[in-house]
Amino acid sequence: MFEYLEKKKVVLVYIPLIIYWCLLLMGTSLPAPDVPSFGVSDKFMHFGAYLGLAVLLSISFHYQNKNLLLKKNFLIATLIIVAFYGLLDEFHQSFIPGRSSEFFDWLADFLGAAAGITFVYYLMKQFKYHPHSLTKIDHSAG
Repeated sequence: MFEYLEKKKVVLVYIPLIIYWCLLLMGTSLPAPDVPSFGVSDKFMHFGAYLGLAVLLSISFHYQNKNLLLKKNFLIATLIIVAFYGLLDEFHQSFIPGRSSEFFDWLADFLGAAAGITFVYYLMKQFKYHPHSLTKIDHSAG
């Protein structure tokens, strides 16, 4: 599974990440009356949204071949970046009509990100996936 994703990383990992992140930003930019209700607590929506973001971002970091430090530490880098983005998003929402910035929303974002990287780690262990090389960076690949 992971070998196939690596071979098709642009179409199956990078592009979905870009689309997902853009949709997430657009969704959090909607004024409160325009936000669709799914009959679920907004904390679960935050959790799920950031779980998805963390899964896609961690796999993207893992498959990139430009930065060895990022490749080796892809899970912790993902958690830091997604947690920081969650903070920025909560701040951003304080300027959107009818929306607010809440600590517990950010906590749900953070916990979703932690669950996402845990899920990726579990899958890699379950499928006994070992990257080809973490010592050599290919500067011609992306």
